[in-house]
Amino acid sequence: MPFSQNLLTLASYLTGEFENSEQAASEPVWYVHLRLWQRPMALFGEDSITLFAEQANIMNLQNPYRQRLMRLQPASESPDALQVQYYEFQDPASVKGAGINPDLLKSVTLDQINLLPGCILNVRLLESDRFIAQPPVGARCCFNYQGEVKQVVLGFEASADQYLTYDKGIDPKTSKSLWGAMMGPYDYTKTQDYTQELSMLKK
Repeated sequence: MPFSQNLLTLASYLTGEFENSEQAASEPVWYVHLRLWQRPMALFGEDSITLFAEQANIMNLQNPYRQRLMRLQPASESPDALQVQYYEFQDPASVKGAGINPDLLKSVTLDQINLLPGCILNVRLLESDRFIAQPPVGARCCFNYQGEVKQVVLGFEASADQYLTYDKGIDPKTSKSLWGAMMGPYDYTKTQDYTQELSMLKK
């Protein structure tokens, strides 16, 4: 099925290499200088656009982390509404570095990823072509890491010239913030554009 214009626009805003260099320089106590990669890949192509995402500390670019998938898709209640569903890799090490080397993604199949049921965002289009993505009321995004249950609160805002992420790790028992956007969103600027890779996906 053809992708809606809103879905294509959202994907184009989210696709690329990003940094928060200005924010990290002005508030180094609260914001680590990060590089973030988000690249299209050919999964679920019949009704959605899937992005591979990972990030790295600018001081340790050879060790990227938080490998994940973001599936951008129409919401069930309305063809004009959008959702982002997150997935995890069963073996994150197998795709580590794919932000720089996307060839690592070519062999990924559906049986190598797991759905994260509570890790979903509802996306609204605001004025001036700005999207805001927030979790549904009551949603809990949890996953297992090294034998422990981890919880994260997800969210972002995206436009043609700015990408804000609200991702924040919290203690699932106390709800205390542990890492991430504890003092406000990470403020990214796109430094490389990968939107040409969207044209290679099935329409």
